[in-house]
Amino acid sequence: MEEHVRIDHLVYAVADLEAGVEEFEERFGVRAAGGGQHVGMGTHNRLLALGPHTYLELIAPDPAQPEPALPRPFGVDGMAGPGLVGWALGTDDIDGARQRAAANGFDPGPVIDGQRRTPEGAVLRWRLTTNALQGGVIPFLISWGTTPSPAATAPQGLELQHFHVEHPDDVTAQLRALGAGVETGKGPEPALTARISGPTGTHTLSTWSTPEPR
Repeated sequence: MEEHVRIDHLVYAVADLEAGVEEFEERFGVRAAGGGQHVGMGTHNRLLALGPHTYLELIAPDPAQPEPALPRPFGVDGMAGPGLVGWALGTDDIDGARQRAAANGFDPGPVIDGQRRTPEGAVLRWRLTTNALQGGVIPFLISWGTTPSPAATAPQGLELQHFHVEHPDDVTAQLRALGAGVETGKGPEPALTARISGPTGTHTLSTWSTPEPR
């Protein structure tokens, strides 16, 4: 991974957030917490730290919000089942990182503002590139600015051991343009795979699949 970017977080979509939290606690031994509502986007989330600067986001449709004007991010409206639906590269200089990516042949889209409301009512703000709305195996860029990384406040106890990207086409050029030095390979469908260790052992999360049984 180049110095100016790092794996910020992985996004795992579930149909029901509370049920997903229960399932993850049973499987991994740590209960997801924090997070909040993405107001206007129709989703809410909970978080688990995967290291000092990396975390896992559990995201689901939020029944407490009205139907959003646009489709929910990461394709959660039409998901076939729970699974990894996206990931982010963190950077302290998102404008510079976006410009470098574009100069190297891949433009992740304009930088926009994002926010969510915590259960305590506080509003957290960040900046991200618009390819975040699509999800998928190509990461988006994110910058937290003066907001502390959620990895610092999310429940601890898990660690990301390995992360792998697969795609029928060669996506090495796009990943390299973004500065992502993750392992890649060819597969029949676009897919993300993460191996995560914790109190109950090491488990694998994948795109559109349930976590492996213990």
